[in-house]
Amino acid sequence: MDNTELETYQVQLSQVELALQTDPENTELLSLRSELQELISLTQQSLAQVASSSRADSVRKTANSTPSHTWTAGSDCLAKYSGDGSWYPARITSVGGSAENPVYSIMFKGYNTTELVKGGEIKPLPANHQEKVSAPSKRKLTKAEDEERDRKKKRNEKKLEVKAAKAKEQLAKQATWQKFAKKSEKKGVHIAGVAGTSIFKTPDNPLGRVGVTGSGKGMTEVAIRGKHKFAPTDEPNA
Repeated sequence: MDNTELETYQVQLSQVELALQTDPENTELLSLRSELQELISLTQQSLAQVASSSRADSVRKTANSTPSHTWTAGSDCLAKYSGDGSWYPARITSVGGSAENPVYSIMFKGYNTTELVKGGEIKPLPANHQEKVSAPSKRKLTKAEDEERDRKKKRNEKKLEVKAAKAKEQLAKQATWQKFAKKSEKKGVHIAGVAGTSIFKTPDNPLGRVGVTGSGKGMTEVAIRGKHKFAPTDEPNA
């Protein structure tokens, strides 16, 4: 288990949170978010335990490596190179720090590389000076933790597959409808709302009335109303 898995879970959680913004009452998404949050919490706890174990090992090694040898400027030794963690012949050029926690300036022989090291990072020259110090191992998950993580991971993957299948099905239905609409249009059958047409039409004349497309009737003609004119006639008989 490493940070890569943690980042994967966090990305998936962000995707679920984004989907919930448009459908906040979706029970599947809410359940998926809860499981992802549990996975993230479990992964973070495991990584924290690994880091804590590594720090404890480092502290223990430092405590156990209290130098019993008295080092002075000009002493030859083996020093740990920070670049790869290996030990190489070196010479101490100066001594600093305190009596309880001395710091040594050393120069690696044949490389002229100078570094500052602590007492636990130098030692007397042995017969085999190529000895390497192994790095602390990471704590492994227990069988129960590993099985639980795998079960949740599979459930999560299954739900994501179901969501993807539903989305694919919806897109297929949409494509089928669009194909049907285009065929109908080619045959002269106009479907209202397709190809940007409206079921309501008006003539170019701004005084025209609204007509309904597909009703079988022509456009309503505009009735021109004239102003009534009074025509004088003979006065009625008294």
